[in-house]
Amino acid sequence: MKFLSEYRDPEVAAQYLKLIKKTVTRPWTIMEVCGGQTHSLVKNGILDMLPPEITMVHGPGCPVCVTPVELIDQAVWLAEEKGVILCSFGDMLRVPGSHKSLLEAKAQGADVRILYSPLEAVRLAQTHPDREVVFFAVGFETTAPANALSVVHAKRLGLKNYSILTSHVLVPPAIEAIMEDEQTRVNGFLAAGHVCTIMGTMEYYPLAERFRVPIVVTGFEPVDLLQGILMTVQQLEKGEARVEVQYSRMVREEGNPRAQELLFEVFEVTDRWWRGIELIPMSGFRLKEAYAPWDATRKFDMPPGEAKEEETCISGDIMKGIKKPHECPNFGTRCTPERPLGAPMVSSEGACAAYYHFSNLAKQLAQ
Repeated sequence: MKFLSEYRDPEVAAQYLKLIKKTVTRPWTIMEVCGGQTHSLVKNGILDMLPPEITMVHGPGCPVCVTPVELIDQAVWLAEEKGVILCSFGDMLRVPGSHKSLLEAKAQGADVRILYSPLEAVRLAQTHPDREVVFFAVGFETTAPANALSVVHAKRLGLKNYSILTSHVLVPPAIEAIMEDEQTRVNGFLAAGHVCTIMGTMEYYPLAERFRVPIVVTGFEPVDLLQGILMTVQQLEKGEARVEVQYSRMVREEGNPRAQELLFEVFEVTDRWWRGIELIPMSGFRLKEAYAPWDATRKFDMPPGEAKEEETCISGDIMKGIKKPHECPNFGTRCTPERPLGAPMVSSEGACAAYYHFSNLAKQLAQ
């Protein structure tokens, strides 16, 4: 594909690897925040190519992985008990709730549909005026504008049978929570390029200064990641802690002002629970009062309850960079993509799924 093959060039990748090995003199731990970056690192064998001084750990940048069990239970309840048309992206369907996943609910007769855009759900509401349509709005800042736009369209069209179940989370508060954790061993971050395409880089300057960590906004292809790692190591070796942009072909300091305008028209910032982690203050979006009629949590009388995590799942430690997927005793045995104990094993951006599918070392350790 045009403008992608250049970032998969093995000769260029080899040059960056050589520079990384020449530059690093001390052990450093670097966290890539985005699950897409995790998959690229593992799938392309980059983790095995890096010098032993560099340890990559995998952050909470998989939105499906951090969606609370309670919200999955609510989505299942809406589909089964309220008879709504429950719409979602495909990687949410197999994530386990307290008792079942959305896919299991679908197999048992619930009307659960896989869509590629929330605007498809708006069209469903138009063509099924006698049915309630709920879109499970999951994601970081990257997907939030499209979900906000769907609500704006529904309001303009006067569709009272459309709503969204919101589970939007924000990256900067997650970085802050990781750095405040006394167990953290992270020295630098590869920030998520797609998030910064929307939000820009301004939010990261205070974090780099406060915690004295380099934050390099990085793309997702092998050359992107190797260049981002090199830029991070160069800062660490010099004792610097700055925000830099490797993904300059997409990211501007100001981000996408029009998308941000839409976001803050529809959403306001709120506290959010992160599955496997904890409550992170002011780390998510919820619909503003002006859009309350399109908020599924206000529209439906949701059942109370505190859903419990699977006790043996260590996904929280994995997403905070404390442990690696293959360090979980259940990895590849009790926990597989077919029968996951936690979301990182089944999500298309989950670290455990990446190791299961692409890491030979992890498979050997699981046997």
